[in-house]
Amino acid sequence: QAQVVESGGGSVQAGGSLRLSCRKSRMILSTFWANEVSWYRQAPGKQRELVATSTTSGSASYADSVKGRFTISRDNNKKTVYLQMDSLNPEDTGVYYCHFGLTNEWGQGTQVTVSS
Repeated sequence: QAQVVESGGGSVQAGGSLRLSCRKSRMILSTFWANEVSWYRQAPGKQRELVATSTTSGSASYADSVKGRFTISRDNNKKTVYLQMDSLNPEDTGVYYCHFGLTNEWGQGTQVTVSS
């Protein structure tokens, strides 16, 4: 079965940047277009929290903690959603997950570690 795959995580110093990617292989293009796609993150010992959402109309919403630093975007032709993360700080550390809303599918997560 095709899976949701995240990539782009890693370790950076505070102030650095990372770009995460999320793609589901073999997804029909119309299904991708119909999905609202979100990024969540889970820090050690904390609950999973919503970070950003890309709607089917192309609009975006963000958690207050990342506004002005993170940018979510989607390339419908590549069936990929991106999360550009700038000005990272240690509080951004965690496992980042991609979620397809319409089909309720999660990726396996990608680790982001920000050191001070």
